[in-house]
Amino acid sequence: MKPFLTSLILFLTVTVHCQSLPDSILKKIDHIFENVDHPDRPGCAVGIVRNDSLIFAKGYGMANLEYGVHNTPSTIFHIASVSKQFTAFSLVLLARQGKLQLDDDIHKYLPWFPDLKEKITIRHLLNHTSGIRDQWQLLAISGTRLDDVITQDHIIRILSRQQALNFRPGDQFNYCNSGYTMASEIVHAVTKQTLREFTDSALFKPLGMTSTHFHDDAGEIVKDRAYSYGRFHGIYANRILSYSNTGATSLFTNIDDFSKWIMNFYDHKVGDQKDIDLLTQKGRLNNGKEIDYGLGIGVIDEKGHKGFAHDGSDAGYRTVMVVFPDVKMGFIVFSNAGNFDPGAKAIALAGLFFNDTTKKNVPATDEHLAPSEKFAGDYISDDGEKIHFQSSSRPSTYTFSIPRPGDTLAFSSEKKAFTKYANAVMTDAALRPYTGVYYCPELECRYTIILKDHRLVLTSIKYEDAPLDPAGPDHLFCGFWAMNHLKMLRGKNRRITGFEVNSGRVQHVKFDKL
Repeated sequence: MKPFLTSLILFLTVTVHCQSLPDSILKKIDHIFENVDHPDRPGCAVGIVRNDSLIFAKGYGMANLEYGVHNTPSTIFHIASVSKQFTAFSLVLLARQGKLQLDDDIHKYLPWFPDLKEKITIRHLLNHTSGIRDQWQLLAISGTRLDDVITQDHIIRILSRQQALNFRPGDQFNYCNSGYTMASEIVHAVTKQTLREFTDSALFKPLGMTSTHFHDDAGEIVKDRAYSYGRFHGIYANRILSYSNTGATSLFTNIDDFSKWIMNFYDHKVGDQKDIDLLTQKGRLNNGKEIDYGLGIGVIDEKGHKGFAHDGSDAGYRTVMVVFPDVKMGFIVFSNAGNFDPGAKAIALAGLFFNDTTKKNVPATDEHLAPSEKFAGDYISDDGEKIHFQSSSRPSTYTFSIPRPGDTLAFSSEKKAFTKYANAVMTDAALRPYTGVYYCPELECRYTIILKDHRLVLTSIKYEDAPLDPAGPDHLFCGFWAMNHLKMLRGKNRRITGFEVNSGRVQHVKFDKL
């Protein structure tokens, strides 16, 4: 008998028949969530699934602070990126029906997406290996605030103008919301139904998920929904979310409904085991390396048990789901508090039931390092990653080689070169060449770099000024999340001709200096 089942044997005689847990476990669960179980705080709703039953469901804290409405298992939450698995499963079902293939070129269904001279497949979209830039960052750079009303058409327009990819499709994993908006549009192209209409008929009604839908109209009234809150300087405030788009996000559901989806991973009401296997099969890069992500869902190992999980974060919503099909258990935590960590809570819940069957091994370290002090210092890559190298210790977890004397390190774990730089106090005369107006034709937006109080500052008509900090002569960093790293572009005589935004999920977005 598996250790997990041994640890649960005392519980099962109770939970299977009367759907309750021992008082000792209930007290421990309440203790996990006691910090949000207050009438003046947003909180969460929690569900624990075992076999074919929701054995625990409870709300903590408030769904609406203005009107004093409590969270319950029936409270409707926007579950953010946890939505992605439903978009992916829609395409899995269409593939099984022979209406598309996951390795089809996306241009077959999305002729509006530009030809960037690379084959991008549906699978690339769902594995986050497409190289397409992320929609939220593109929107933010262009001047759209994420609390504006953002429609599906708005996203399509900005994606249709992309002029380059972050990387060759299949070369890397880089989480990309754009791929799931595009996947939603593929469902529409194939079925002539919106994702909301298709999932309602193909997924939610068959599963009995009567309170679940893709929310494609920000103005639509939804009864019993939780509102979104953030905590600023110790005070809770509304965090507005006005999305009118689907695919990457925007599923509205509750604990009662979502428990039925959890059960479908091992007790199939929609699709079959082959569909679940396809959904949860790890992706593979061009070099053969597996990634810990399937189609809209992550593949995890928690205390020796294989599971599938995803989390989500939009505005003040923080959500997570974890399912362990081998033991037919799942954990759901939906929160409307932006300072809440649902993943840690879900793992704490699992810890009440799971014995750890893994053996703790300390990973071996690589001590083969260049002994020369000449290589010690600060290094930066073109995408803005920085490391500090000391000859007596390895930087972070990277393994590297130095192919020839010089200032470039080639890291074997990444297709990435790091160039040595030194921070120095720069005079106004040295900073002045960076100033000017920079325009992006792709996003039809402009920013200005000015010199203010002996410091470079990034300005625009939409956002607050953001001070810029140089890292060597060719890299500028700022606090604006969507474009926090600018790589300067230079022409003849090293004259600055523009910059690239190379920041996380967006690379090579070019701005020309006017």
